[in-house]
Amino acid sequence: MVSPLVQALALLLTIAAPTGQDRSEPVHQAQMEARIRVAPRPVAGSDGARHLAYELQVTSHYSGDAPLRLTRLAIFAGDARTPLKTLEGAALWALLGPQAADEARQDGIPIADGASRTFFLWLALPPGMRPASLRHQLTFRADKGAVQRADDVRTPVVAAAPVRIGPPLRGGRWLAVEGPGNHLSHHWGSMVAIDGTLSIPQRYAIDWFGLDAGSHSIRGVHASPAATVDADWIGYGRDVFAVGDGVVVDARDGVPNGKPLAPQQVPDDLTARSLYGNFVVLRIAPGVYAHYAHLQAGSVQVRPGQRVRRGTAIGRLGQTGSAGAPHLHFHISDRPGFERSEGLPFVIDRFTLLGGATIEDSFDPAVPVPVRAPGARVHRDELPLDGSIVAFP
Repeated sequence: MVSPLVQALALLLTIAAPTGQDRSEPVHQAQMEARIRVAPRPVAGSDGARHLAYELQVTSHYSGDAPLRLTRLAIFAGDARTPLKTLEGAALWALLGPQAADEARQDGIPIADGASRTFFLWLALPPGMRPASLRHQLTFRADKGAVQRADDVRTPVVAAAPVRIGPPLRGGRWLAVEGPGNHLSHHWGSMVAIDGTLSIPQRYAIDWFGLDAGSHSIRGVHASPAATVDADWIGYGRDVFAVGDGVVVDARDGVPNGKPLAPQQVPDDLTARSLYGNFVVLRIAPGVYAHYAHLQAGSVQVRPGQRVRRGTAIGRLGQTGSAGAPHLHFHISDRPGFERSEGLPFVIDRFTLLGGATIEDSFDPAVPVPVRAPGARVHRDELPLDGSIVAFP
């Protein structure tokens, strides 16, 4: 005879089964650990939605004959019963970083005992919703199809507004490359491990490429982009500006200009001096630092300790350091150095959104650029997302 305790336990497990799962199937505790290192902070994107960007790291502690397989991820606002978003199948695989691109897509994402997977979440909030926290429900398949689940993986949502800045460039057209919302980029998708600590300095970083009126990034006819010189690139030599009042905390000049699309040497260490080339770092608020990288040799106009006003020219766009072509690398972080810093969301107070494109489509001046959603509309206090073509006042 089944005891009342066993009957009650079976009933609880059945009620707790995720939507879409056979409700007669028992659910066991998931032998795993899930962490969200950095609580997300809402930011308004140029697509009109408010977004949360964060990373969910899942480590398996299941010692069965086969690895755990994550089959479903549901995200809830606090204790709500209806999920904001549910991810399964291809949508779940799409949350993994570039390193998973060549994996065979299976029924569920395998996580071996002792191994970890990082899932990059770019969550669009429903209009008007301002959750104080998020709850995650993870469903796994273990040996012989057994179901395991973690139902209460939580993170607070930071209520503070994103950093508000002015434009780092002026005039013309600018393309946001490897920008916010794209976790497959070398920015958000690259975690930096220094002294036993993981961080993502470039979570919201943008590589700004100059465009002409036809949305091309290169002038003239060339055998390939690798056959160009810096001066062939539309943005090369353009002034770069302070995005807010602040103090220069670090700067460097004297690194020679590079050659477009020349082979890049991977640095042994990941620091501003090994990556940025010529650069400027401004402190624009307590714990808020604006990073400008790859500036033209001989163009840096400020020095450490100098106070600057918003709109002050601080250098010119170039190609120095780890840069494949002339562009401005820009991001905001919580520390003045690259290593052990976390990228912070920011909004630009005013820009005109002209459409969207890829940098690859902009290379050949003889071929029209297929601009997505062409038009011109002024946006205020928003973050330009990956692939945005914008004009700054």
